[in-house]
Amino acid sequence: MAGLVGSIALARQGFSVKLLEQKEYPYHKVCGEYVSNEVRPYLERLDAFPAALGPKKIRHFELSSPSGKKAGCAMKMGGFGISRYAFDAFLAQRAREEGVELCTKSKATDISFRDNAHCVVTQEGDIYVAKVVLGAYGKRSKLNYTLNRASAKRRSAYIGVKHHFEAADFPEDLVALHNFKGGYCGLSKVESGHVNLCFLTTNEVFKQYSSIEEVEMRLLGQNPHLAAFFSNAKQVFAPLVISQVNFGMHERVAQHVLMCGDAAGLIHPLCGNGMAMAIHSAKIAVACITLFLEGKIPRDQMEQMYRAKWQSAFAKRLRFGHLAQWLLERNTFLAPAVGLGRAFPLALRQAVTHAHGTYL
Repeated sequence: MAGLVGSIALARQGFSVKLLEQKEYPYHKVCGEYVSNEVRPYLERLDAFPAALGPKKIRHFELSSPSGKKAGCAMKMGGFGISRYAFDAFLAQRAREEGVELCTKSKATDISFRDNAHCVVTQEGDIYVAKVVLGAYGKRSKLNYTLNRASAKRRSAYIGVKHHFEAADFPEDLVALHNFKGGYCGLSKVESGHVNLCFLTTNEVFKQYSSIEEVEMRLLGQNPHLAAFFSNAKQVFAPLVISQVNFGMHERVAQHVLMCGDAAGLIHPLCGNGMAMAIHSAKIAVACITLFLEGKIPRDQMEQMYRAKWQSAFAKRLRFGHLAQWLLERNTFLAPAVGLGRAFPLALRQAVTHAHGTYL
């Protein structure tokens, strides 16, 4: 997401851009698929808002405890629901239209820096030289080891699972966060009318069950709202799974590569959403890169500026996300929190507002 949007923005300013994508669009990814409206003005300025795809307008939030106790509120900003399958393919086409050389089925395996330029080598044997490289390769990549990133050695206990369901009775304007013992599950509709279900739990919890279906029926199904959803929904495609989901901090710049999106630090689902923050990180990177390529600042200042602006944009939201995660993992605190949200919906609305940024 960060790479696609960043490439469009740079190409629109007249720079020569090459984007390497290891797969072929379109394809599904493990993702919550809710995008807060904070990025909509920026996407519209880039002619990159996917209005023609019919993204769902999401205006309401719902939270439940494992026992089923529920609170909800209208969201001040809200967002839109769209699948990565459709959104990435749309952005890839926009990138091509802007003149980006999009190389699919091209996996970068090595990046080196010498004589004030980068050399990028792909698994297919291609070699590219560039003045600036953006690292927007997602949650995990062997490039983390190639670039000798300290964060590459960290291990994580989290597992994410995502798939789509047909569920006609699920509201189009709702994003729901239902908790279960050992994790939480998000639900929201996407442009196809399907409901995206994405849940997060740990290896310790996961290994107690023989299959994802058993996890969903026996564990997630202990929450009555999730049990009701599964009883009335039909699976569209087999679940996707990603392990080693690490929410720790990462270096924003590694070996002079500016990291964007999840490569800069996996955005916690409770910070709002990773898609919007990835797009925002691309906007920050493009602004810094432009000053460098136009000769207005040296490379070290570009890198320092990117680190500072990234920290300023996301530090508070990351802290909020870690606090929310800590609360949700402790059922002792969750039930009273839901009760508070029921009694004071304006307080819940304010908490949800903290999980979103400001309009770009």
